[in-house]
Amino acid sequence: MLLGLLMALAAALCFGVAMVLQALGASRHSPTPGEGVLGTAKAMLNLPFAAGLLLDACGFVAQLIALRTLPLYVVQAALAGALAVTAVLGAALLKLRLGRAEWLGVVGVCVGLALLGATAGAEGHKQPSQIFHWLLLAAVALIAVLGAVAWRLREPRRAAIMGSLCGLGFGVVGLAVRVLPTVHGLDLGPLFADPATYALLAGGGVSFVFMTEGVRGGRVTTATASMVLGETALPAILGVVLLGDGTRPGLLPLAVAGFALAVAGALALARFGEVAPAERTGPDPASAETPAPVR
Repeated sequence: MLLGLLMALAAALCFGVAMVLQALGASRHSPTPGEGVLGTAKAMLNLPFAAGLLLDACGFVAQLIALRTLPLYVVQAALAGALAVTAVLGAALLKLRLGRAEWLGVVGVCVGLALLGATAGAEGHKQPSQIFHWLLLAAVALIAVLGAVAWRLREPRRAAIMGSLCGLGFGVVGLAVRVLPTVHGLDLGPLFADPATYALLAGGGVSFVFMTEGVRGGRVTTATASMVLGETALPAILGVVLLGDGTRPGLLPLAVAGFALAVAGALALARFGEVAPAERTGPDPASAETPAPVR
């Protein structure tokens, strides 16, 4: 369990630093009406963004290890806590100001994750039927279709839907990792034959594109907050109900409190999904066109 906790925290650290680098990279390309996917691709073609992608890859490996040894609700809450890393790093390196509410958010994330680490039991060992594996793949397809429809909506509804779909996609990734078959040696046949493998890969790719595109519209706080809720609440419930995740005996109330604190803290820090420095001229900071992809 200790290894899993360390890997969950390492994943949060990698994703949090990657957010800063990707924000700097994506901010070099302002969105232009009609660009679509091409505009999203242009926002990724620079060194800071590439370095962020490398850290994302490292974080993803750490996340995989954590998901195989910890309850899903602990790992997903830790990943949402990456916003605390981004906020503190942004304040130190980019001269961004953290208000009292945001410092409370950082404290909330830290205390919440500490409570989760202290109360978490071993990962559940329930294995859903093969139908569930196919349902995960179908869920990714549905998320992709809904995202394609939301692509043409107007803000702020577009950002909220894109962020929610992104979070649900990352939730599918977590669930897929938990139900993947165990690999023995170099025999990868069971992995290639399992639809959950393709749900994992497709879910991660679709979610990343949707989050990048969602925040490029400017409503970063809306998109990031929606992502945090999407990737924590539903996957945590499914982990408990379908996979048998639980807490140490008698510590369920503390675990629930820790989960709520960590998620609430992440929501308080949602604006740090956008960390690139920019001159704000309008009355609504959330409407500034400074994009920053999350993960």
